[in-house]
Amino acid sequence: MYSESELAGAVEAGVLTPEAAAAFRNHVATSRATPAVDEEHFKLLSGFNDIFVAIAAALILVAAARLGGFVGEWLIGIGNEPRQAGANMIGGGAAVAATSWMLAEYFTAKRRMALPSILLLLGFVAGAGATIAGLFIANIPWLTETFHITTDVQQQRLAGVIAAVAGALTASAAWVHWRRFMVPITVAAGALAVVGVGIALILAFIPTAKDSINPILLVAGVLVFALAMRWDMSDLQRRTRRSDVAFWLHLAAAPLIAHPVFHMLGVFDGNISVPMAALVIALYVVFAAVALAVDRRALLVSSLIYVLWAMYTLFNQSATVELSAALTALVIGSALLTLSAFWQPMRRMVVGLLGGIGDRLPPTQQIIPA
Repeated sequence: MYSESELAGAVEAGVLTPEAAAAFRNHVATSRATPAVDEEHFKLLSGFNDIFVAIAAALILVAAARLGGFVGEWLIGIGNEPRQAGANMIGGGAAVAATSWMLAEYFTAKRRMALPSILLLLGFVAGAGATIAGLFIANIPWLTETFHITTDVQQQRLAGVIAAVAGALTASAAWVHWRRFMVPITVAAGALAVVGVGIALILAFIPTAKDSINPILLVAGVLVFALAMRWDMSDLQRRTRRSDVAFWLHLAAAPLIAHPVFHMLGVFDGNISVPMAALVIALYVVFAAVALAVDRRALLVSSLIYVLWAMYTLFNQSATVELSAALTALVIGSALLTLSAFWQPMRRMVVGLLGGIGDRLPPTQQIIPA
């Protein structure tokens, strides 16, 4: 299976003419009775070899982490416990980051293998983050003494500043990786690192903000969603790498939006009431409308567990206690399959209600030339 970005690359390389590529897209759209954009393509596997390479790469990265941690402790881990822990993180993180980059030079830059590229990107970002955090942890005694950190509040602020600086440097490492390899998930990883920086700074200087963590996460989710829409609107036909970047950004934004909303409602605080269950289901309908409008399903997946719990509660409070789980699965499964089967007409209806805004969203139908 070939992705839209690969098809566009073939046109740019002169392998296919633009007319031939358009004819192929139209043929696929006709055979599937759906616009290409509605399929929400993203490249994860190009073949079983991707899985094979990903498993091998994961084993190598685990080994690199352990060996690098051992070398780090041996070289610079002499001293107190924070220094030993930091040395382990520095050695292990640096080994993972370096190994991930070297492997990416072949499997990402040359072979363009999707799943290994994602794994190696995550390995590089995690390794870089661990290395940076290890540098701070190893020097905590020195930082505490130098800046005269004595109270709990000062310690909390120091931890927040360290987390923010580490997050910012990790986001910078993700940007460097993006400039070299342009793996679509990199932008989402960088966005989450920036979110971590913001939250760390807020908690460092406003300790009482921990009681408002859900609203903070919700705001962060909306901002990431806006960034995803910016990438999406730059490629409405979803034929380039920008669409893949938007997919991963939507996947990052969805839990940041859904989880805080439902947690603020107290969905899992106990047996929810019937009105509250109805409100959860109503919110899921709103999320479905948003998903239809932007033609992305991530928000529906992230909030699915909450509507399942709400529906289960409704059945559990009726006379069908024994069958509540089965009935919940039947109703929600049927609703989701219906939504999938009638995605195109439902989406045309939702986008039609948006007026001029609909022109800035992915098209609701693909024009097939006569």
